[in-house]
Amino acid sequence: MNGDNKFLKLFYIIAFIAFACVSCWATAESLHMLLPTWPLFAVYIITIGFFVIASLGTKMIVDSFNPNIIYLGKRGLRLTGGVIIVLVFWLVCSMPTNTHTFFYRSVANGIAKQDIMTTIVYLTQLENDTKIETSITDSLTNFNNRIKSKVSELESEIRNEANPGDGTKSQDIREQIAKLLDVPKVEKLSCPHNPTKTQRDKLVEEYRSKIYDMAEGKSDAIRNSMLAADRDMYKMSAKKAKISLDSISEQMNNNPSLLNEASFAHEIDNHLLTAYAIIKNYSKYIDFNSKSDREIYMANNPVTNIKRLMSVFDVWKDMFKGLYKGHGFFFWILISVLVDIAAFIFFDLAFKKED
Repeated sequence: MNGDNKFLKLFYIIAFIAFACVSCWATAESLHMLLPTWPLFAVYIITIGFFVIASLGTKMIVDSFNPNIIYLGKRGLRLTGGVIIVLVFWLVCSMPTNTHTFFYRSVANGIAKQDIMTTIVYLTQLENDTKIETSITDSLTNFNNRIKSKVSELESEIRNEANPGDGTKSQDIREQIAKLLDVPKVEKLSCPHNPTKTQRDKLVEEYRSKIYDMAEGKSDAIRNSMLAADRDMYKMSAKKAKISLDSISEQMNNNPSLLNEASFAHEIDNHLLTAYAIIKNYSKYIDFNSKSDREIYMANNPVTNIKRLMSVFDVWKDMFKGLYKGHGFFFWILISVLVDIAAFIFFDLAFKKED
């Protein structure tokens, strides 16, 4: 072997190692996300072993077609074996995991932040009692409008020039008002038999003041009856969970690469699952923005978006379902394939057989 050939062989070996390192790193990162309890060194041993075997498989395929190798028996068996090895160790293991790692690092921050933001929205509803306060406001508005309407009827009847004063019709209206106020009756105020306009105006003002004072007490009763007995508990739980997610979000903003660490990704997942449980337990106090949100938070075994993103299996399943359209998934498939093909080519060139 002359000097030029030695240099080329060394170059091919170095190039193979360089591309293999990128591929093995990507595969190991993906497997470590999926299997966080496994020691990282064990994951790398498996990854490197699988990649070397896949490289040998590609060499078996290339050698079976190489006419320069005169003494190579059972070419067909070697070709078949090489194809099987490549399918098992590259197409099933290396390529999907590499794609997963590249894709995860490109979208993890955005997906995690969206999950956190959506969850905080529902926690804020609990903390602020938004749904109940809205219901209370609607109920009080309806009650006050009905009271105003009846008071207006009473005033019109008292001021009626055809039959002025506080007569039988006024009594009927006051009984209707009493039912609205949930009181035995609205006491009749003293009034001359044939009151003057000034006296009628004064009577109207006295009734209005009396009825609205009673309405305030009824409004308080309506509000208290609609407040949940466990509101202090869920408001405090929601507040604590929201503080935790706000802290996580701030850490992500300060250091976007944190999500590349499996431990931090799992920490986010744990905080989100805690918040998911609170939202599910007190879902009757929440207005979900969509049917899909309700299904996510009300699931028997909820899975956060970041948890699905950490799983190479779930990511590929979601890709086939079309959930990652517009996220550049196929670009990362191409990058993964090109990195591995480059490594295999340099491996074959470095260790090719020739007679």
